[in-house]
Amino acid sequence: MTDLVIRDGTVIDGTGAPGRLADVVIRDGRIASIEAHAAGDAEAVIDATDKIVAPGFVDIHTHLDAQAFWDTTLSPSPLHGVTTVIGGNCGFSIAPLVPDGAAYLMRMLARVEGIPLETLEAGVPWRWRSFAVYLGALDGRLALNAGFLVGHSALRRCVMGPAAVGASADAAQTDAMVALLHESLDGGGMGFSSSWAPTHHDGAGDPVPSRHANAAELVALCRAVRDHAGTTLEFIPGVGRFSDEQVDVMAAMSAAADRPLNWNVLQVNAHDPEMSRSQLQASDAARARGGRVVALTLPQVLTMRLNLISGFVFDALPGWAKLIGLPLDERKKAFADPNLRRELDERANAPEAGLFRFFARWERLVVDQVFAPENEAHRGRTVGEIAATTGKQPFDAMLDLALSDDLKTSFMPPMPGDDDESWRLRNDAWHDPRTVIGASDAGAHLDMIDTFTFTTTLLGRAVREKRLRTSASPVDELTYRPARL
Repeated sequence: MTDLVIRDGTVIDGTGAPGRLADVVIRDGRIASIEAHAAGDAEAVIDATDKIVAPGFVDIHTHLDAQAFWDTTLSPSPLHGVTTVIGGNCGFSIAPLVPDGAAYLMRMLARVEGIPLETLEAGVPWRWRSFAVYLGALDGRLALNAGFLVGHSALRRCVMGPAAVGASADAAQTDAMVALLHESLDGGGMGFSSSWAPTHHDGAGDPVPSRHANAAELVALCRAVRDHAGTTLEFIPGVGRFSDEQVDVMAAMSAAADRPLNWNVLQVNAHDPEMSRSQLQASDAARARGGRVVALTLPQVLTMRLNLISGFVFDALPGWAKLIGLPLDERKKAFADPNLRRELDERANAPEAGLFRFFARWERLVVDQVFAPENEAHRGRTVGEIAATTGKQPFDAMLDLALSDDLKTSFMPPMPGDDDESWRLRNDAWHDPRTVIGASDAGAHLDMIDTFTFTTTLLGRAVREKRLRTSASPVDELTYRPARL
C-alpha cells in the first residue's frame, strides 16, 4: 500500500517545467510517482487543492554545526520551507578537533558567529577528533538533510596549534593540513571552506586562523578537494570591491579543485550598483582560467542590529578588534575612558576604515533594543536625537547608553535597498548565472540579522508583493540551482 498521496496540488518540481495539477505518491519513504489522479489506496492523504507542492528548499550557507546538537529541528530553517542545509561555511567547522582545541573553537564561534559561549559549552559534547566521528554523532538525529564543509580555521588549529594565528604555514604544515583535509573528506565532509574577511576575529580579537593563510596554502588545500567526488568550495574573500589578489585566489582555488566556489555575500542595491557589478566580474575572471565562481546573494533588504557586547562589525573598524576581545568589565572601563573614546572615534572615521566608516556615522544609528528600564524611552530614537537632548557628542551619547545596558544595547544603521530600483536590480541579479540565492547564515548572528528568512522573503515580498520574477520560477532558484551547486 502507498504510504501517502498528496492530492490535487499544483506541482512545481524545480526543474523549470511549468506547474501542473498532479498527485504526488510516496511509497517506502520516497516519491514513487507524480501523476494526474493517482489510483489506489493510501495510508494517508493530504488534500493540496489550491496549494503549491514543491521540493524542500536548499540553504547552502548556514552555521548550524553546533546548534545541531541542542536543536535537532535546526530551527527556524524548516519554518521557512528549508529541508536541506549545508554548514561548516567560512572556515568555521567544529571538526576536526584536537584535545585542547575545543576551548579555542568555542570562543571563536562565540565571537565571529554570535553564538553564546555558555550555549556552546553546555550544548555540544566536543568529544570527537575526526570529521567522521563528528558526523556520526549527528547521523540519524536531525529533522533536515544536512551536510557540512571542512573548515580551514579548524584544520589550521589542529595542525599548527596556537601558531595558526599569526604565522604562515611551512611546507610540512601545509602537507599535514592537506592530509587532514583528505581524511575529513573521506569521512563525509562536503567540501572545503575558508575566509579572508576582515570582520572575522577569534575570541581574543585576533584574525581567525584562515586569515593568516596565503594563496599558496589555499590552493594546495583546494587541490586536495579535486580527489573527492561531489564536493564544493566556499570562501569569503573580503568586503567591498575585490582586489586583484582576491579575484586571482578565487579563480585559482576553483581551478585547482575543479569545483565551483561560492562566495558570500553579494548585496545589490541602487545606492551603489557598481559595487555588485564589479564583484560579479570575479566570475568572469574565474571562467577565463577554467574555474567557476558564484556569488551568493540575498533576496531581501539587509537589516542589522549591532551591539558592543558581541562587537561584530564594529570590530572591523581599525584598532577596535582587541578592545572588543577584552573581558566585559575591562571593555566597559575602556569605553568609559574619554581619551580612548576620541581615539576610537578618529580611527572609525579614518580613510583606512574603508566601507566600515558607514557604521561609524553614530548620529544615524537607531536604538532598537534596550535593557535598563530607564532606557526604554530611547527606543526608536536616533543617537543624534539623544545627543541633541543630552548636550553630548553622538559617540559619547551612544557609548553612555550602551554602558548603562552592560553594552547590550542594539543599534540599527539605516541600510539602503528598500526602494523600487534596488528591488529591480536584485531581481536582475537573481537571474544572473553568476549568482545563487542564499547567504542565510542560519544558526549565527541571531542578535544581529534575520537573513534565515530569505526563502520566505523571496516568495512573499519579491513575488507576491513586488510582483517580480518575470522569468524562471522562484522554486527553481530555491531548489534546483543551489542543489546542483
